[in-house]
Amino acid sequence: MDSPLVPFGAPPAERADAARNREVLLCTARAMIAELGADHVTMDGLAERAGLGKGTVFRRFGTRAGIFRALLDAEEQRFQCQVLSGPPPLGPGGDPVDRLIAYGRARTRFLLERHEIARAAFERKGPVPPAVGPNFSRPHIRMLLGQAALGLPDPDTLSLQLASALEGPALLFLVADQPPGGRAAGCGDNDLGALLGDGWQTLVERIARR
Repeated sequence: MDSPLVPFGAPPAERADAARNREVLLCTARAMIAELGADHVTMDGLAERAGLGKGTVFRRFGTRAGIFRALLDAEEQRFQCQVLSGPPPLGPGGDPVDRLIAYGRARTRFLLERHEIARAAFERKGPVPPAVGPNFSRPHIRMLLGQAALGLPDPDTLSLQLASALEGPALLFLVADQPPGGRAAGCGDNDLGALLGDGWQTLVERIARR
């Protein structure tokens, strides 16, 4: 098992009722997103649907974007667990180059499947963050490059460039804003994920001189 690269840390101690309210709110938010779409999830609507007071929602999440950050954080933790302790090639035990290819494919799928939540997690009046989730991709990619022993002149910079290709918000915004007619003919979301994954694999294989 790999050592955790981005420690989750122990969650703050919560009263039983506070923890229960948090789970109710997150489950309700997921249901509203599935039914209405992220754009139609509001603090007031979430409170009403969950049967809780508005003050409870504001204390828990702070802002509307905070709702989506909490949802994305839960998804991110599950993803990291798969990478750190799941089966190869994504998890430990496989060839490091194969793991790097699998990571890029999995990360691309992760973001494409959650782009609506990730976009909504950005504060509308705030700066666009440099990455979607915690700073996980760069150290993980750097570790795999080191394990692969490719003789690279500057693996630190390369890991930053590769992580930027996966974590940059441009992926979320460009993909989500592109009309279906602007994509390749017959290219749905699943096909788009496959195309991006193939491009990632080609890039990694060239770096590894395969």
